[in-house]
Formats: sequence, structure tokens, C-alpha cells
Amino acid sequence: MGRAHRESYGGEMSTAASMVFYCLVFIAEILMFGVLSLVLFWVVHYRGGFAWREDVKLEFNYHPVLMITGFIFCMGHAMLVYRLFRCCNKLTAKILHTFLYLLAVPCIVVSTIAVFDSHNLRDPPIPNLYSLHSWLGVITIGLFGLQLVVGFFSFWLLLCCEHGTAKFRAGLVPVHATFGIVTFMLAIATAVTGYTEKALFTLKSDYSKFVDETWVINAQAACLAALAILMGFLLYSSRYARVGTQAVAIVEPPSSSHYVMTQKTYYYREHE
Repeated sequence: MGRAHRESYGGEMSTAASMVFYCLVFIAEILMFGVLSLVLFWVVHYRGGFAWREDVKLEFNYHPVLMITGFIFCMGHAMLVYRLFRCCNKLTAKILHTFLYLLAVPCIVVSTIAVFDSHNLRDPPIPNLYSLHSWLGVITIGLFGLQLVVGFFSFWLLLCCEHGTAKFRAGLVPVHATFGIVTFMLAIATAVTGYTEKALFTLKSDYSKFVDETWVINAQAACLAALAILMGFLLYSSRYARVGTQAVAIVEPPSSSHYVMTQKTYYYREHE
């Protein structure tokens, strides 16, 4: 028998379920590309574009763009991998999932540097980590880092002893998936509070007058809220999940004295 992580594990859906599923995925893609386009338009058109430490006010603009890119765009697509690529074997899906997560890392790191620089290099400096937005951001980054470390250790390093760790890895799958969704939802909550904080600090009274920038900021938050609902449904709905656990027998080869094949043990594919 082939190894479980090398085998195909896609499931069949009815025609109606498939149409609904791919329609919802299409809407999710529009929302992810849409919010990324909106944040780019916002910082270029209304916030003056980008710079590095020669202009710390413009350096801050890397923060919203890269955080949306890392946490919403890359991480959102990473979570959809196990739903979309139903015909791929598990190893292929796992490599793509890991690659998308790793793409988010430099975005988050540079974004964090940019926001601290924009506070510390001001004259006078702005205090760090005092707002609700910053506290949620610290928690979200911490969970993301924990997910990355645990995922790499459990689903890559432990493959060197695949059969010995199969039960442990199978039990960790739902925990890893749940915390991934929690991290994504926290990222959305953090982004929404960040948009509100930035709007109140920069637009002040103009924010309540519904100037053009107000509509752009609120549109981003609305897209994120819609994405949270849609992604939660796609990732939690059992009708779009992979086929359930399926036993795969591992058998010993025939001994030299007789040709009776005995069953050794069973391991199970994880429910994705």
C-alpha cells in the first residue's frame, strides 16, 4: 500500500453542491483581491504612497498593505487549499499550504518593523502597544507564529517516523485547523479596529462627514466582515469537507517459511 500522505484524498460532491461551493469560492476570491486592491488604492491615493525611514509617516503605509497581504490574502488562500485542490494528493496540497503560509512571514515581519519605526522615529515618539488594535495584533502574530512552528514540526519533521507518529498527527489536524481559522478571524478583527483607529486619528471630524476616504475605509472593513462569514462557512461546513476517515491496511510481507499474509496494523487518513 502507498503511504497516506502521498495518496489522493479528494471527495465527490453533487452537481448542485459543487456549483454552490465554487460560487462561494469565487465570491471569496473577489473579496480577497478586492480588499487588497482597496488598501493599495487607499494608501497611494489618500495617504501619499510609500517610503522607508526617510519619511516615517509614509513608512507606516507598508503596515496595512503588508498585513492584509500576509494575514488575509496569503493565509486565506492557504486555508482554502485543502478545500479547492480536491483532486491533488495530500503531499501536494500540504506543500502549497506551507508555501502560502511562508509567503505571509516576510509580509508580517516587514509590516511590524514599519509600524514600530513609524512610532519610535517620530519627533516626539508615539507610544507603542497601548491600543486595542495593537493588543489584538500581538495576539494574532503570536498565534500565527505558534501555528507555523507546530505545523512545521508536526506535519513535516515527524514524517521521518510516519507510522509511529500517524495517530498523533491525525489527532492534531482538527486542532491545527481550528486555530488557523481563529487566527484568520482575529486578523480580520485586528484589521477592522486598525482601520477605525487610523480613520479617527487622521480624518478626525471629517470621518463622520462621509468624505470620499471614509467610503474607501468602510468598504475595506465591510469586505473583511463578509470574508469572515464566507470563509467560516466554507471551512466549517461538513458538506464541503473531504471524504471522512478511510482505513488503509499495512501488511507484513510473507515470511520465508510460509505464504500467509498477516495484517499488521491500521492507520487512518485525517479528516480534512
